[in-house]
Amino acid sequence: MPNRRILRLSGSDTDSFLQGLVTNSIEGLDTGLVYTALLTPQGKYLADFFLKRDGGAVLLDVAEDLADGLVKRLGMYKLRADVSIEDSGLNLQRGTGPAPEGALPDPRHPDMGWRAYTAQEESDDGTDWDAIRVGHCIPETGIELTPDSYILEAGFEVLNGVDFKKGCYVGQEVTARMKHKTELRKGLRSVAVDGAAPVGTAITSGGKPAGTLFTQSNGRGIAYLRLDRVGDDMQADGATIRLIS
Repeated sequence: MPNRRILRLSGSDTDSFLQGLVTNSIEGLDTGLVYTALLTPQGKYLADFFLKRDGGAVLLDVAEDLADGLVKRLGMYKLRADVSIEDSGLNLQRGTGPAPEGALPDPRHPDMGWRAYTAQEESDDGTDWDAIRVGHCIPETGIELTPDSYILEAGFEVLNGVDFKKGCYVGQEVTARMKHKTELRKGLRSVAVDGAAPVGTAITSGGKPAGTLFTQSNGRGIAYLRLDRVGDDMQADGATIRLIS
C-alpha cells in the first residue's frame, strides 16, 4: 500500500482557501470525503488527494512522495490567509470489508471501499487494490498520474474529482476548455493484455507510437492511448494490447 501523509489545515480561511485552489467543490465535505486535485496554471496535474472535515479543520490525505511539494505549493498560495498547515499525526486505514466506526466511502468508486484516519499504524485489509483499479480504470498517484497528466484525460470526471459548476480554481480555464471546446484525443483506457510488460512500456500500433502501458492485473491493464492510433495490432514489448473501453 502506498504510504500516505495526513495533513491538517486549520484557520478561519481554510474553506475559502481550498475552494479557490482545487478542482472539486469542498461543499461535499459536509457529507463525506472529497476527491480532488491541485493543478498548475497550465492545467497539468500536481497532486491528487482526499479531503475530510475534522471539526473546524480539514484533513488532507496525500501520497507521501508528493506531500512536501504540496505543502510548499499551498504555502505559496496562502499569502495572508488565515490557514495553518501541519502534520496531523494520523494514519490511513482502508479496506473493502466491514467499515470501522468513522470510516467514509472512497468517492472514486464503490468498489474502492472505505478510508479512515486514526492514530493506529497505516494499514489495509489485504485487498488487491491494483485489480480493482485496473477493473475500473482508476489511476494511481505516481503511476498513471504524473506531471504530464491532464485530469480529464485521466478520467477525473467519472471519478468524482472535478466540479464544473464550482467556479474558478488553479488550472480551471484549461480544464473547462478541454471539457467544452475539444474532443479528447488521448486518455487512460482499459485494455486487455496478452503477455506482460513493465509499467511504463511504450505501446505501438502499426509500428507507430500509440501510448503507454501502466498497471496490469488478471490479463487487463490501464493504458494511456492516442485514440486516433488505437488498432487491433497494438504491442507493448512482448505483450499484445487490445482496447476494452
